[in-house]
Amino acid sequence: MNKELDDIYRLYAADVYRYIWGLCRNEALAEDILQDTMLKAVTGFDKFRGDSSVKTWLFGIAKNLYLNCVKRADNNNLPLDEAVNAAGESIEEQLCNSDQAMYIHRLLHRLDEPYKEVFNLRVFAELKFDDIGGIFGKSGNWARVTFFRAKEKILDIMKCEEENV
Repeated sequence: MNKELDDIYRLYAADVYRYIWGLCRNEALAEDILQDTMLKAVTGFDKFRGDSSVKTWLFGIAKNLYLNCVKRADNNNLPLDEAVNAAGESIEEQLCNSDQAMYIHRLLHRLDEPYKEVFNLRVFAELKFDDIGGIFGKSGNWARVTFFRAKEKILDIMKCEEENV
């Protein structure tokens, strides 16, 4: 069993980290959530039903842990000038990241449909996958796969641009 868990960590840790970092844009927080995700996976592996891939299961754990961080941050009720998001960034730091947001938007517009639309509906409109699938007359799983492929395409474009710099 330990070898299987080591294999899971080796195979999926980098992907889970990138997913978490995409949510929070904070290296330290992403590393903490990654470690918590793997710990939950190790201690709760017997609860894995096999309804999805191991990677999807790990992403679900990571997302729930991230959302718990966001809820804790929301419960702080700090004044606006002291407000900090779950990633530990102040309002000023978040505004500085608008360059990164614009970069992502520019990359997004280079995608073909339906990838661009599914990504927008999921990230910016915060729709559920089933709702997105319904808009296109498809299933929620279709929306999940399309969203995943859109993210992969964006990462590929980013990687190509980094190599050309």
